[in-house]
Amino acid sequence: MTLQATRRPLSQRFDTALAEFIDRQDPAWPDGAPRGALDSLRRFVLAGGKRLRPTFAYWGWRGGGGEDCPEAIRAAAALELFHAFALIHDDIIDGSDRRRGQPSMHRLFATVHDRHAWRGDSLAFGRNTALLCGDLCAAWAEQMFHECGLPPRQIHQGYAAFALMRTEVIAGQYLDLVSGVGDGSVASALTVIRMKSARYTVTRPLQIGACLAGAPRALSASFTEFGDPLGDAFQLRDDVLGVFGDPAVTGKSTLDDLREGKMTVMMALARDAADRDQAARMSELFGDPALDAEGAEELRSIIRETGALDRIEQMIRVRAQAGLNALEAAPLPDFVRSALADLAAAAVDRTT
Repeated sequence: MTLQATRRPLSQRFDTALAEFIDRQDPAWPDGAPRGALDSLRRFVLAGGKRLRPTFAYWGWRGGGGEDCPEAIRAAAALELFHAFALIHDDIIDGSDRRRGQPSMHRLFATVHDRHAWRGDSLAFGRNTALLCGDLCAAWAEQMFHECGLPPRQIHQGYAAFALMRTEVIAGQYLDLVSGVGDGSVASALTVIRMKSARYTVTRPLQIGACLAGAPRALSASFTEFGDPLGDAFQLRDDVLGVFGDPAVTGKSTLDDLREGKMTVMMALARDAADRDQAARMSELFGDPALDAEGAEELRSIIRETGALDRIEQMIRVRAQAGLNALEAAPLPDFVRSALADLAAAAVDRTT
């Protein structure tokens, strides 16, 4: 690898690796099969995103003693394909119409169905096609990981953490569904974000990178102490942005979570602290599929008035600081510690 290549931003290097991998799948696409799914997936994967998971995996690799190399970039970039799988399926489950400022995959294919005036239910076609696209991303993630070019022994070491991450994400998504019809408690909501998002965003990518590099178990334990609270803070920030963010910046609607009745930690706190009148209005508005902008603003006012937003901000600060404290004690080179501290700030102090 040239010095110029190593100086390119990591996100660009991940995107190059992803584009090269997806383009290599082109000849394998069966003759006669419509290319819309393949082309749409390429655009979806490369159309944006923070690339946090590959970046954490890369710095886990460097923290474990691995040198900068294209093989590590490819292995880390595979996590972005798994993330694409998770996003596509999550949007189907949540009924979200937009992702990264564009129509979500199931909505895109429903529109394709309508445009061609095909027979049948366009919404069902959109959901079913998006499910297949998500499945393909999951398969590609595993393929790209195993074809990254590292020695088989190292890939095997990293794959154990990869498989654990995959199971946790799916189990966390199921737990999210159960929580939505269950007690909706703060404790339950915190468990969901730890399983569904926090570990898969920070902890497991770090551990995947460290395991690929053959790092000792002590480093994986340190990454748990750093990654778990930071991942929680990341998802708590995401939930705040889902209600209070700017759609022009986040690329997502601020109505989806409220219309869905998604029992996030913030909403659970608001419900627990609401007085009788506030609770009655929350019951009427929260989870209403027809919720309009005026009703959403009333819910935001209730969240503020109950103190739930302030409490969430405090929880974010406390968890982010706990992660940084653990990072200080982790057995890492200073340049890795510095990079991870910058990543921690970017994960929590953000508007997207």
